[in-house]
Amino acid sequence: MANEGGCACGDVRYRLETPPLFVHCCHCLDCQRQTGSAFVINALIETDRITLLAGEPRPHPVPTDSGRRHDIYRCPTCGTALWSDYGGRPYLRFVRTGTLDEPGAVAPDVHIYTRSALKWVRFPDDARVFDAYYDMKSEWPAESLARRQAASDAAKARA
Repeated sequence: MANEGGCACGDVRYRLETPPLFVHCCHCLDCQRQTGSAFVINALIETDRITLLAGEPRPHPVPTDSGRRHDIYRCPTCGTALWSDYGGRPYLRFVRTGTLDEPGAVAPDVHIYTRSALKWVRFPDDARVFDAYYDMKSEWPAESLARRQAASDAAKARA
């Protein structure tokens, strides 16, 4: 996997220190609205496994249909969305794979909220497709579940 990425202007650069926990291709209306696209591909990874190499993205709160907190971290110069914090879980980031130097090296593990996918979107025959969300325990690899739990526990211990 290509593990470095950055914004459009190059002021913010980052490195993912490990492979992501899991990768979503989200077709929800919020993602469509916020990206101006048919979907977004997010690599879920622990915040402490993202190393900033240059610059510092700034959080921008955005409204959601669910009413839950959502901060999009953007380059302060060019405004590129680099990652999100959904639901106030600062230990977990949803990195926009389009900001990776090699975005094609990361494929979605699942397609979610496909009930609102644009009518012309076609899914590969082997894709794991869900109308809404899914059961993490049955879809995520055991190692990823353990990493996520460890990050959550560490965040609680710091609080």
